[in-house]
Amino acid sequence: MASILDNPAVREVAVPVTVEQYHRMGEAGLIVQNTELLGGVIVEKMNKSPNHSWIVQYLADCLRSAVPHSMHMRQEQPLTLEDSEPEPDIAIVIGSRDDYRQAHPRSAELVIEVAVSSAAIDREKAKLYARAGVKEYLIVVPAEKTVEVYSAPTPNGYSHQQNATGTQLELATFPGTSVDLVPLFD
Repeated sequence: MASILDNPAVREVAVPVTVEQYHRMGEAGLIVQNTELLGGVIVEKMNKSPNHSWIVQYLADCLRSAVPHSMHMRQEQPLTLEDSEPEPDIAIVIGSRDDYRQAHPRSAELVIEVAVSSAAIDREKAKLYARAGVKEYLIVVPAEKTVEVYSAPTPNGYSHQQNATGTQLELATFPGTSVDLVPLFD
């Protein structure tokens, strides 16, 4: 379905929504729950297929023991960025759960998105995550049997991107930690 935002002339004059406005709109019940704020635009999130849910849980199970005590894992919980509030499938953030009782994290050490049907949107999120200083960003793309690995964040995006297509993925953020990729693409 075409969107009015597909038209460059409309996109140029569209009024962006700030994170604060997004929060107030949510508190007032003006936006539906299944959304996230991306680059000042409210975007409806994709429905989660069984395969998406399985992959997220598999990755969370693989990573849980690798997360140091100085960090914790969040699943499908917001990160509050400069002009966005995405809800990544998995984010490993510095600090304890209690550190985020009053405010969401503003960055993460590692973010993972599973792109069963959202690869284009998740690739756009790379710019947002890089600007927020997320050290490593993974996009799992089951249809392509690959994991896109983004690292070395800069204000203009990630300076390094590669595709992991082998059987193991070594995480740069957590040296010595690898994920068996074979089950992801069965």
